[in-house]
Amino acid sequence: MAKSVFYSFHYEQDVHRVQLVRNINALEGQPLLNSQDWEQVRRRGDQAIENWIHDQMAYKKAVIVLIGKHTASRPWVIYEIEKAWADKRPLLGIRIHGLSSLGSVNSAGSDPFAEADGVGSVPIFDPTTRDWQGKIDSRATYNKLRDNLETWSSQGVTRRSW
Repeated sequence: MAKSVFYSFHYEQDVHRVQLVRNINALEGQPLLNSQDWEQVRRRGDQAIENWIHDQMAYKKAVIVLIGKHTASRPWVIYEIEKAWADKRPLLGIRIHGLSSLGSVNSAGSDPFAEADGVGSVPIFDPTTRDWQGKIDSRATYNKLRDNLETWSSQGVTRRSW
């Protein structure tokens, strides 16, 4: 059975990229809500979102932040990072801006772990591959991610007890 992880990401911007990551089938993540289901959770308010996060994260072995261009600015991603750190769950980041979403790639976003209060140094893996012209090669990026996802997932860090 694949390692069970919680994926944290910016839904509106990166859900297509996240679906590509899930299709690799190296890891078992929480179910991805479709846009209508996500809206239903969001409409019930912040407590409903927190409850959904807690329920989905409860039995996961690690938390992987899938980092797109705008991930670091998303309050719920920061909440998930802080919760994972407080719960002492292995935490790591993987850049996904180089995966194609509806035919386009993005530039890299900033480090979301730097936005979270009290979170120490967290590894960020970047599978982004460029062609001979310096342009992002989405297919090569996907292949590099596919080849390394399972290995990277075991390299998360946790908060230390003092």
